[in-house]
Amino acid sequence: MRARVVMIQGTGSNVGKSLITAGLCRAFANRGVSVAPFKPQNMSNNAAVCAGGGEIGRAQALQAQAAGRAPVVEMNPILLKPESERGAQVIVRGRRGETLTARDYFRRRAEFLPAVLESFHALCATADLVIVEGAGSPAEINLRDGDIANMGFARAVGAPVVLVGDIHRGGVLAAIAGTLQIVDEADARLIEGIIINNFHGDAALFEDGVRFLEAHTGRPCLGVVPHFAPARWLPAEDAVALEEGAKGADGPIHIAVPRLPRIANFDDLDPLRMEPGVRLSIISPGEALPGDAQIVILPGTKSTISDLAFVRAQGWDIDIAAHVRRGGRVLGICGGYQMLGRRICDPLGLEGPAGARVAGLGLLDVETVLEKDKTTRVTRAVHAPSGAPIRAYEIHMGQTAGADCARPFAHVDGRPEGAVRADGLVAGTYLHGAFVSDAFRRAWLAGLGGAPDTGPGYTARVEETLDELAAHLAAHLDLDKVFNLARRPQ
Repeated sequence: MRARVVMIQGTGSNVGKSLITAGLCRAFANRGVSVAPFKPQNMSNNAAVCAGGGEIGRAQALQAQAAGRAPVVEMNPILLKPESERGAQVIVRGRRGETLTARDYFRRRAEFLPAVLESFHALCATADLVIVEGAGSPAEINLRDGDIANMGFARAVGAPVVLVGDIHRGGVLAAIAGTLQIVDEADARLIEGIIINNFHGDAALFEDGVRFLEAHTGRPCLGVVPHFAPARWLPAEDAVALEEGAKGADGPIHIAVPRLPRIANFDDLDPLRMEPGVRLSIISPGEALPGDAQIVILPGTKSTISDLAFVRAQGWDIDIAAHVRRGGRVLGICGGYQMLGRRICDPLGLEGPAGARVAGLGLLDVETVLEKDKTTRVTRAVHAPSGAPIRAYEIHMGQTAGADCARPFAHVDGRPEGAVRADGLVAGTYLHGAFVSDAFRRAWLAGLGGAPDTGPGYTARVEETLDELAAHLAAHLDLDKVFNLARRPQ
């Protein structure tokens, strides 16, 4: 084991841990350090697929890109994918395990620590520096017993911790001081530095705050990081990002996306959101689908049958049918593709009562049978109508077949993939991440009446933003102190 390790924890959720970790990965990689990200336990329905077919959280895939590495399952050994308000699918080292209620998982989570440590030590053998991201907050002391995501992991490997607080949310002094006060003494000793994140305005106005924190906590403040506006160009992992609703007010192409309760892999939409001339509207519950949209995208979901019932409860099924009658288009991705068919069959009871047969929206002549075996793979495809190449990935449980599959959305290794209705207005595909492929995205938008875009591609824009983020952190954090805090794990 040759790596040094430092862990980024936060005073709460959404304080910027993932962004700080990604920026540090790129900053140290740009300095010539072999760096790798790691998150012991993540909870997200926004997953990425590694080359070997395993799943990890989207944030760890972005952090791997920032580090100049291919994503591997060792970077996120435990991924929890919520299927309901009370239960989640447990992904262990990239592969689907069992579905557990929240109560059962928290009762048993210490059982997963050996898999976490095995992945961590394997990753440490490949890098000089491993930057670990915590989850939530270490101050959730009611969850401390059996913890593997924050201080439980830090204690297991002796990782020094840097605590991040978001000043824009208010109360950052109390959040940091309070965290150190309520965690137990052995945990508190591991917290060796503080970062103030998301500062708006003149940072000089917070100098007294820094002095107070350092005097009160006895820990150095490693920097005050101003708000980083270009973060909006980076793939988001948390569905909180969808609360922005719509992007832009103009543009010849209006895309409407109903926000499903169990929406998954919604970063499929990011390249469209960034595209000039596109207005992307996320439609919240209680709102009608807009009548001026050229296309409705039904996104992926972790629970197709229950989210289909939600679509009907919202009246969106009526809106979509009217949209198609007016000549509007519909694209279903993964679970959204399954919803568009005539029927969804659940013989094993994976999403409800065994043997259930649920009527779909009936816009594609296909039928889906949900299956226990899960398909997870990186895929290269060719868009059938345009011939544009697509690099994508698949994450789904179920197989779809029917007459409309004779008109495929794409071809994968010469076989048809997806389905298109005879009039071309309705299409479905299992290909996630397809819009990252610039040639395909531009061809698809041109088919909707969009003007050709000659600007930089999506991946190039993400790379540029990661470099900007690294420079931003280098300007406002003491990176040498961060590196010197890191030490070899136990």
